[in-house]
Amino acid sequence: MSHIAIHRTHSLPLDQARQAAETLAAQLATRYELSYHWQDDALHFERSGVSGCIELEPGAVRVNVRLGFLLVWQKTWLEQEIHRQMDEVFQQADAV
Repeated sequence: MSHIAIHRTHSLPLDQARQAAETLAAQLATRYELSYHWQDDALHFERSGVSGCIELEPGAVRVNVRLGFLLVWQKTWLEQEIHRQMDEVFQQADAV
């Protein structure tokens, strides 16, 4: 099993960061058939071969993803895609 860990800072209030994380999860759910749910300030997601969470803190967001054996070869691409999506969603939320 492989692991992706991303830590980012942001300047959003927690409620806007939560909305940005929800937008990110909804986009990923549609694109990759993920299911997700909130537990406190952590958004947990999963599908066959992938599980993880987006944890929100004041001024920071952490993304942890566990990849099953069949997706290990896509780790680099998936990590780049998560960075790209986070850039897009959190910058849009910050502009509002």
